[in-house]
Amino acid sequence: MANKASKSPDSVGLTIESNGIDIIAEHERTAKPSDLFWPWFAANVSVFGISYASFVYGFGVSFIQALIIGVIGVTISFALCGVIAIAGKRGSAPTMILSRAAFGVYGQRVPGVFSWLISIGWETFLAILATLATATVLAQMGWSGGTLTKIIACVVIATMIVVASVAGYHIIMKIQSVLTWVTGALTIVYLILTLPQVDFSAVMARPSGSTTAVIGALVMLLTGFGLGWINIAADWSRYQSRDVSAWKIVAWNTFGGAISPVFLLIAGLLIVGSNPELDAGIASDPIGTLATILPTWVLLPFLITAVLGLVSGAVLGIYSSGLTLLSLGVRIPRPAAAGIDGLILTTGTIWVVFFAQDFLGPFQSFLITLGVPIASWAGLMIADIALRRREYDEQALFDPKGIYGAWDWTSLTTMALASFVGWGLVINNFAEEAAWNNWQGYLLGPLGLGGRDGEWAWANLGVLFALILSFVAGYVLRSAKVARQEKR
Repeated sequence: MANKASKSPDSVGLTIESNGIDIIAEHERTAKPSDLFWPWFAANVSVFGISYASFVYGFGVSFIQALIIGVIGVTISFALCGVIAIAGKRGSAPTMILSRAAFGVYGQRVPGVFSWLISIGWETFLAILATLATATVLAQMGWSGGTLTKIIACVVIATMIVVASVAGYHIIMKIQSVLTWVTGALTIVYLILTLPQVDFSAVMARPSGSTTAVIGALVMLLTGFGLGWINIAADWSRYQSRDVSAWKIVAWNTFGGAISPVFLLIAGLLIVGSNPELDAGIASDPIGTLATILPTWVLLPFLITAVLGLVSGAVLGIYSSGLTLLSLGVRIPRPAAAGIDGLILTTGTIWVVFFAQDFLGPFQSFLITLGVPIASWAGLMIADIALRRREYDEQALFDPKGIYGAWDWTSLTTMALASFVGWGLVINNFAEEAAWNNWQGYLLGPLGLGGRDGEWAWANLGVLFALILSFVAGYVLRSAKVARQEKR
């Protein structure tokens, strides 16, 4: 596929991005590895990260256990994103286009559908959180937090997300670099103000959990942080020069994505561990609940911090979901694809905010369900990246008759089997709120793991299994094929 004619690097900064799923022209690949810090930090500095402490403690682990798995889980999850980002600098194309090397030009549409769904889910979830947080915090300030406030908040938040995503890569990178400083500074203020709330004796008094509880919490963190972004990681590295070090790509991606969630999670473990009554509120309105322990005078800065952090994450998601939509064969301009996803985001936000009784439970159930096939895709993609020594064949990424073929049945079969087994090893943790998902966990009994009511049911082994099995199978079964493609 021929590259588009593009503007010079000096003129693209304030224009709407014209590139879609095509290969980025050589003269446009001017980004540095350190530039990756800005989008990943800004998208993950949201105070929502503090609320993950409640989810971790829900597995029944102690503070020390939660601290260790928090640092390990979050860091590893974003390091895996960094590995996927290597493909972006090698191929200068979106993640789901580069995925064609592992799945085939048409075969990529299978993981592409899962990728699009999880991106749409994430960005809608963040918009919902921002809308609910606005209404709750304004109500705490003595202003109206009713229906009109929610409508206005929903419209303003959705507009910010859609406008930024339609503008494209260059403007998003500028916005994210600014938001990094603003949200980072205001988040530090929030953490300082909450320090008096910490009761170390209460935090350390929490009993230790079992091995299964630790594994379950670890997998939840892997899925909720880095694995939730892994399907879009190369979208943000495709403007990198192909000559830069792969290790620098991994390092900056990991550092930018993990640094704030690690500190926010630690802060959350202290805050929630000292205030167990926050747990119930976090389940329905995480951001608004965290605001209840703040003095009134700081609520408005807190609201700005929370909303900007959530919007930053949603912008990354909707931009990439638009690219994924194009990779599925939808023939429209990239801004139009982002606009379509923005309409879906707005509709989903309205439905949840005004009509749904509970959304956090169904969302987490949805996240684990999609997390299994996405973990399998990630394992296969990482194996493919590890096997390759040369740059991608740009023309073959768009030609079903090229070296990557139309369908890679080894990858597709591996993904299908890994997903089948993976779904059999996870359960719907929200059986009442998301009854439609109670079909999972069908292998826990036959494999002697205690069934759906046993301890291992809560460990979410299926996500880890799908990731590891797919990587091993992809590396072993596809090594000869990749070598032939590269004529090695």
